Amino acid sequence: MGFSLLDTASFVSYFLVIAAVAVIAGRREREAADYFLAGRNLPWWVIGISLIASNISTEHFVGMAGSGVDFGLAIASYEWMAAITLVIVARWFLPKFLAMGITTMPEYLENRFDVRSRSFLAFYMILAYVFVAMATVLFSGALALKTIFELPIGWGIAILAVFAGAYTAYGGLKAVVWSDVIQGAMLLFGGALTTVLGLRAIGGWDVLMAEAGDKFHTVLPLDHPELPWFAIFFGGLWIANLFYWGANQFITQRTLAARDVKHGLYGAVFAAYIKLVVPFIIVIPGIIAWVLYSGELERSDMAYPLLIERLLPAGLTGLIFAALLAAIMSSLDSMLNSAATIFTIDIYNRHHRQEASQKRLIAVGRMSTVAFLVIAAAWAPALLSFERVFSYIQEFWGIITPGVAVVFLGGLFWDRATAGAAAWVMGLTLPVTIGVKLLTPGMAFLNQMWIAGLSLVALLVIISRLSPETEKQAAVSEVREEAAAVALVAQDRLFNVLSLGVVVLTVALYVVFF
Repeated sequence: MGFSLLDTASFVSYFLVIAAVAVIAGRREREAADYFLAGRNLPWWVIGISLIASNISTEHFVGMAGSGVDFGLAIASYEWMAAITLVIVARWFLPKFLAMGITTMPEYLENRFDVRSRSFLAFYMILAYVFVAMATVLFSGALALKTIFELPIGWGIAILAVFAGAYTAYGGLKAVVWSDVIQGAMLLFGGALTTVLGLRAIGGWDVLMAEAGDKFHTVLPLDHPELPWFAIFFGGLWIANLFYWGANQFITQRTLAARDVKHGLYGAVFAAYIKLVVPFIIVIPGIIAWVLYSGELERSDMAYPLLIERLLPAGLTGLIFAALLAAIMSSLDSMLNSAATIFTIDIYNRHHRQEASQKRLIAVGRMSTVAFLVIAAAWAPALLSFERVFSYIQEFWGIITPGVAVVFLGGLFWDRATAGAAAWVMGLTLPVTIGVKLLTPGMAFLNQMWIAGLSLVALLVIISRLSPETEKQAAVSEVREEAAAVALVAQDRLFNVLSLGVVVLTVALYVVFF
C-alpha cells in the first residue's frame, strides 16, 4: 500500500506531535513522584482518556476483532462488563488507595499485609507485563503492519519498540498520559472511521444483520468453550475484571496520579462510558470483515488489518496508520512505565537501595524501561505459534489473576484477612491455577479461573481463621477509617447518577443484543 504526499505528511506529523508532547511533559521531572505518578496532578478527563488509550491496543484491533470473527458480538462482554467494574472500582477501591498515598499496587499489599505479598505481586506483574502484555502489543502491532504494509514482523517489532521506548524512558508517566490524550482520540477516530467504511462497503446495518445476524448474540450457551454465560455474568470474568481495573498497576497508575479523589472517581466513570462504545468500533468491523472476506482470512486476527487494507480510500492511509500506531503506543508506553515503576519502587528501592536519591530512582526507572522492552521484543515473535492473540492474553493473565484478585478483595473488604494467609495465597497462586487447568482440560478458561479463585478464597479464609493477627488488624482498622472518610466524596449526587447511568446502559445493550 503506497503513501501519497498527504499520507506521508499526516504520518510524520503524528510522530512529531507525540515526540514534542513527551519532551515538554517530561522536562521538569525532579522527583520520583513526577516520573512515576506525573506529580499526582492529573485531571479527570485526562485520566479517563488515558485509561482507555492504555487499555485499547492492537490486541483489541487485531485480537478482539479476530475473536469477533470467531465468537461474534459476545466478545463485547469484556468491554461492557468492564464498564460496570470501573464504577465498582471508583466507588469502593480507589478512595482507599488514594487515602494511603501509595505509588504502586504491591505497595498497598505491604501496607495492608506485609512485604511477602508485596514481593510476590511485584514478581508476578513484571513477568506478566514483559512476556504477556508488552510482547502481545508488539506482536499484534507488527502483525497489523505486515498485513497492511508488508513490513516484516521483525522490523515492525523493532520500530515500535524503539519509538515507544524512547519517549517513555525519557518522559515517564507525564509523557505517557499526555501523549495518551492524543493517541486515545486518534484510535477512537480511526476505529469509528473503519466501522463507517465497513458498513458502507457491506451495504448498511440491515445487510450486515441479514448476513451475520447469528453473530450478534451476546449471551452464549453454558457449555460454550470460551464465553459461557455463567462465567460472563457471575463467574470468572468478574475475577479478571476486578483484577485488571482494580489491582493492575498499568491501569490504576493513572488514578493513583489523580489531582484528588474526586478527579480519580470521575476519570474512572468517564472511561466506563467510553468502554460501552468500544465494541462498535472494534468487534463489529471484525464481523464485517468476516462477511466480506471470509475466504481470504488465513487467521481470524487478520480481519481488522485486512478491512483497512481493502477499504481505505486514497489519502487516508497515513491517518489510519497513525491511528494504529496510537493504539500500539498508548498501551506499550503504559506497560513499560508501570513495569519500570514496580521494579524501581517495589524491588530496587524496597530491597536493594532504600536510601536511593530521587535522581537515582528516576535513572533506574529509565534503565529498567529499556531492559524490559528489549526482553519483550525478543519474546514477541514466539506468539506466531498461538492461534489467537486475544486468547493468549486471557489464558496467561488467568494464571496469576485469581490469587491477586482474592488477596486484594480480602485486604479491602475483610478486616480479619491476615498477612500469613495473603502470603500463602500469593505463593500458591501458580500451583493452584495451573493445577486447575491440568485437571479440567477443555473447560472454558473463565470457568477455570472461577474454580481457582474459589479455591484460593477458601485458603485465605481458613488460614486467616486458624492464625489471627490482632496487632495487624488494629493497624488495618486505622487505615480503613482514614479511607472511609475519603470515600464520602463518592456520595455526591452527580457521581451516583453517572454511575447508575453506566449500569442502565450496559443492561440495555444486553437486552438489545441478547
